Amino acid sequence: MAKVEIELNSEGVRELLRSSEMKAICESYANGIAQRAGEGYEVSSSTGSVRVNAKVRPGTPHAYYSNLKHNTLLKVMR
Repeated sequence: MAKVEIELNSEGVRELLRSSEMKAICESYANGIAQRAGEGYEVSSSTGSVRVNAKVRPGTPHAYYSNLKHNTLLKVMR
């Protein structure tokens, strides 16, 4: 069997991780988590220095306390 070596283009990988397409993928996953968690959860995304980030957080006091008591966000990520 032949030995295969792969050399990554660092600049290309960095560009891919910060692209608008990757942001759309991350937002899609975050929106799915927010929907499964129920009402009161909001999604935000940003582009950092290395990669795109998406965040789901409780947006209402009811969702906040529900998440504290039941670990809602952790459970819906499974």
